[in-house]
Amino acid sequence: MQTTMAENKANTKQPATAVKNQDFDLQATADRATDFYGKNKNVINAVVIGFAIGVAAYFGYKRFVSQPAEEKAQVAIFQAQNFFAADSLSKALNGDGNNYGFLQVIDKYGSTKAGNLAHYYAGVCHVRLGEFQKGIDQLKEFSSKDIVVSSIANGLIGDAYMELNNAADAVSYYKKAGASDNEVTSPMYLLRAGLALEKANKPDEAKTVYQQIKQKYPRSNEGREMEKYLARLGEVK
Repeated sequence: MQTTMAENKANTKQPATAVKNQDFDLQATADRATDFYGKNKNVINAVVIGFAIGVAAYFGYKRFVSQPAEEKAQVAIFQAQNFFAADSLSKALNGDGNNYGFLQVIDKYGSTKAGNLAHYYAGVCHVRLGEFQKGIDQLKEFSSKDIVVSSIANGLIGDAYMELNNAADAVSYYKKAGASDNEVTSPMYLLRAGLALEKANKPDEAKTVYQQIKQKYPRSNEGREMEKYLARLGEVK
């Protein structure tokens, strides 16, 4: 019994020593951390403050700058869209003196979603007015995650290049439009690519495109007519 009590007594002392050692290690670590902070506090404080300012600036920008700008841009583009719908293309582009046109929306709110959309509208207006290079420049500034909208924009760039007798660039953008891989626009723009290749005197490349339409989109209007185009080039498969 005495041995057991002695052992228990010894055992109760051991954790106390471990706790003291642990306290010493923690204190030593704290001392080292304090010493490190003392030597580097200017840098540390600058980093922390900089991070805090960055976070605050992001949310502040989003709340007080980005969102209000987006709302103002949506209001600004509204009348320009009405002009566009009424085929008043010059007013849609340049405004009427009281309301913004798409070009003013781009200039003032170019970084907003409405500003991005204004590039598309402005591009369409320029192309329809016969200002093909201006249309190309505006459409190239437009971006969309919607594959159909993106393909239409690329296809319109291809149309503008064809009007400028630049078949090579037209083919490139028609193929981009056709690469969206949807039944609505892909066969249409691939057909235009094939026709542009024929105009550029590249019948073999045109055949390849026509075969692609025939195989991938056989139920489309273009797909059902591919034998006619291939026969014209002396190849029906």
